[in-house]
Amino acid sequence: MNLKLSRDLVFLDLETTGLNVIRDRIVQIAMVKLRKDGKPQEEFSTLVNPGIPISEEAMAVHGILPKDLANKPTFRQLAQKIWDFIGDADLAGYNSNRFDVPMLMEEFARVEMEFDISKRHLIDVQRIFYKMEPRTLKAAYRFYCQKELTDAHDALADVKATIDVLSGQLNAYEGKDLIDEEGNVVPAPIKGDVATLHTFTNDLNFLDATQRLKVNADGTVVFNFGKYIGQPVKEVLRQEKNYAHWILEKEFSSQVKQYIKKMMKEL
Repeated sequence: MNLKLSRDLVFLDLETTGLNVIRDRIVQIAMVKLRKDGKPQEEFSTLVNPGIPISEEAMAVHGILPKDLANKPTFRQLAQKIWDFIGDADLAGYNSNRFDVPMLMEEFARVEMEFDISKRHLIDVQRIFYKMEPRTLKAAYRFYCQKELTDAHDALADVKATIDVLSGQLNAYEGKDLIDEEGNVVPAPIKGDVATLHTFTNDLNFLDATQRLKVNADGTVVFNFGKYIGQPVKEVLRQEKNYAHWILEKEFSSQVKQYIKKMMKEL
């Protein structure tokens, strides 16, 4: 893959009990680490006992049944191994910015481990695909790799397919200009470095996957919900510290709570 790495890059894929990033749990995690030093890639894959029921809809997608997980370790038992495997690596996946990464952050938060992504680059391969050739992972694999993805929704198969798709995207689009919705030319947004792909695949107007915190036109972070919608977070918290405590106690994502805690320390 023609991709410049300043840090290791971990591709990840999760299978879960459902689609709610706050309430649902991981039942399978697979990761592949691309090494910045050029050494052979590393793999990590395991089933996880979620401790809660798996929805019928989720089982229909990934085929993992409660009996498959009965004697498997819990996330708490696996957390340190997962943490150590990722290390300080950047992260990549397919729809990972809106699902896999925030879901993983929630699991870490439940075991009192704060997984900080503020200094990591995030590459969402789906965002490249949707901006350039909107389709599913299976269609992306067919389009960029000229192969059929026969075992989709097995986590390790999906993450390996995602790596192949990104490689195909770099070959197809690197150095190619993009025409935006207004017909303006966007100079070559696809380049073989992680920082450029991070910018291209992230919606930088929002700070969290649940879109509770938003960056407005002048760069100020504002609330995107509730009675203070549109108001600067820092100013609200300076005047009403109890609002921060309310957020930290309620069912908000780990991403939101991390930002609120950081803002409170600055104040």
